[in-house]
Amino acid sequence: MSDAAALVVASRDPAVRRWNRLVVEDVEEARARIERMHARWRAERSAIWAVAPPDGDPLGMIGLGDIDPAGGSAEFLYWVLPAARGRGVVVEGTRRLSRWALDELGLHRLRLCHSVANPASCRVAVKAGFALEGTMRGALLHADGWHDEHLHALVQGDIQV
Repeated sequence: MSDAAALVVASRDPAVRRWNRLVVEDVEEARARIERMHARWRAERSAIWAVAPPDGDPLGMIGLGDIDPAGGSAEFLYWVLPAARGRGVVVEGTRRLSRWALDELGLHRLRLCHSVANPASCRVAVKAGFALEGTMRGALLHADGWHDEHLHALVQGDIQV
């Protein structure tokens, strides 16, 4: 709950708002959203973490959504504030979380989807070892309309330790 103020700040960042469905107007709404994240964690449907330096304020969020333990899959979720962009934070976080999801959770397939108009997320996926599988047409509604999305995936055995 202590990250609620950071969630409000992120919700006001134009890039975060453009590429994510993150809109919280105040700390109370942010706390309610965090509580929903905790409930999904307890239900084993998602696993979300703040991205922050030791003893520092959150710079972003990374996690897995749509976790399907029986089906062996999950989808990556992330955003970062301007101070963390271009520094490899999301790439490193994606690599670490991928290893955890494949090795510890025992998942088989991880998806990373992003608007084709978001080249930064495409670079994250490629640098983190996710193969581009194709384009999903009209797959996600953003504030400016429906976007085609790239579908990247990482499957068990792709990561060589």
